[in-house]
Parts: sequence; structure tokens; C-alpha cells
Amino acid sequence: MGYNTKNYTEQGGEKTVIGGTLEIKEGAVVTGLPVLDNQAASTAATVEDLVTDFNALLTKLKAAGLMISD
Repeated sequence: MGYNTKNYTEQGGEKTVIGGTLEIKEGAVVTGLPVLDNQAASTAATVEDLVTDFNALLTKLKAAGLMISD
């Protein structure tokens, strides 16, 4: 009978594959993820201003690598 696992670290330790669920417990710390610049809460009074605020958020997500650029 063969052994099969969904979560494993490849030989050499350079890559870990998670094929199951990754659960991060309360109090745990994850490092190395991108951190975005602050996006201030919108104070838009018009739809046009809201679109500007929303597009600023999209730009920050793309710059941080959390969304594919256009």
C-alpha cells in the first residue's frame, strides 16, 4: 500500500505544499506577507469621489501583489 499525503515539504525544504486545510490558530504569527499602505476611510459625497477612493484601493492591492495588474 502506498502512502499519500496532501501536505508535504519537498526534498531540500525549499517548497511546502498545502493540499488540505491550513489552520492558523489564535495567537499565531504569519510573517513574510505583503503589507498594504493605509487606505483611509472614504468620505466621498458623490459617486465620482467614491470611484476615485475605490480605484485608489485597487491600486494599492495591485502594488502589494494581492491582485493581478491590468
